[in-house]
Amino acid sequence: MSAERNWDRARWLWLLALVGGISFFVAVFLRLDGPAIWAWKTTGVGFLALWAAANARGRDGWLIAAVLGFGALGDYLLDARGLIVGATAFAVGHLLAITFYLINRREALTPSQRLLGWLTMPATLAIVWGMLSPAPGWWHAAVYSLFVAAMAATAWMSRFPRYRTGIGAMMFLASDLFIFAGEGGVLGKDVTMWLVWPLYFGGQALIAWGVVSTLSKEATA
Repeated sequence: MSAERNWDRARWLWLLALVGGISFFVAVFLRLDGPAIWAWKTTGVGFLALWAAANARGRDGWLIAAVLGFGALGDYLLDARGLIVGATAFAVGHLLAITFYLINRREALTPSQRLLGWLTMPATLAIVWGMLSPAPGWWHAAVYSLFVAAMAATAWMSRFPRYRTGIGAMMFLASDLFIFAGEGGVLGKDVTMWLVWPLYFGGQALIAWGVVSTLSKEATA
């Protein structure tokens, strides 16, 4: 069997991730809450983490599984324990992701690719400042957004497929910016409701697909 065909272990976990992540939009739309809903929320990225772990063949494979695992933990803790605890779990995942992408940085970048990578963090900070200041505590969101922006920038400049991992990371960043837009009143939450979860889960799925497929194909080549 060729490497192209046998790289993907436990495809059923990938399919369960899609079912969990896509179906959770029902809970978002109906504004459901409670412990069962919190657990449902974790199934999308949680199964992505398990799928990444099932395909891990070395340090990098386990690193991306850990990144996704902290994302799933953050999904749960945001609702179960509050914003600070949930954001902390996400921040740990972002730090791991930044380290991972720097280890796997792309050897050569075009000027436009390099420019986008370097502009992501200052542009994100300017957008968050424009949406949330001078509201009290706006800088907390700004500091957290820098973690997400650094993750997205390093993913964009990594060696993984830009139209999967790179765009997925930018979608993740966009989902957080839409959260801040709703909190700051720039957009109504009835609008951001349709954007945040699809961008977040879609971004995580693209990140996972781009990284895991690349590492696994290399290992089975």
